[in-house]
Amino acid sequence: MNKSDKDARRQNVIEVLNKARSMELHAITQYMNQHYGLDDMDYGELAKQVKLIALDEMRHAEMFAERIKELGGEPTAEQCCPVERKQPVKRIFPFDANQEDDTIDQYNQFLIVCRENGDSVSQKIFETVIEEEQLHYNYFDAIAGHIEKLGDVYLSKIAGTPASTGLASQGFAVTGGGE
Repeated sequence: MNKSDKDARRQNVIEVLNKARSMELHAITQYMNQHYGLDDMDYGELAKQVKLIALDEMRHAEMFAERIKELGGEPTAEQCCPVERKQPVKRIFPFDANQEDDTIDQYNQFLIVCRENGDSVSQKIFETVIEEEQLHYNYFDAIAGHIEKLGDVYLSKIAGTPASTGLASQGFAVTGGGE
């Protein structure tokens, strides 16, 4: 096996892992921005679910970064595209469903790159992440459908619900600050 061929294949995988990481970094920021907006609009239940999805995206970004480091690469800190701010509630869920659908399509292409370059570990990471992105898509698409069909009736039912995710997200401060 020629070392330069192996290095080139590894670099191809690092490239798609970094593209995926930049997409996840964008999703995190987009969804957290929406979480804050939905909470401000008093749609707590919707805000809570979007925040939990953002936490999933954080985990995905870390999975990609860890694999990039294992392959000898440097994880990107750049987002793929700008965040769309101040979205009205009726725009958020179709927007997010479309974003997740595009992500699933792109990640399936990245998975093929991993397979073609002989990296089954990265391929498995994409398989896992794609399954979770499909859950996100299903949620966003369902909520978009409810809003489209029921409009303000559905939104008034959600208004005033709590946005708290409690201590489900065991961050640094919650776990004792490194103690």
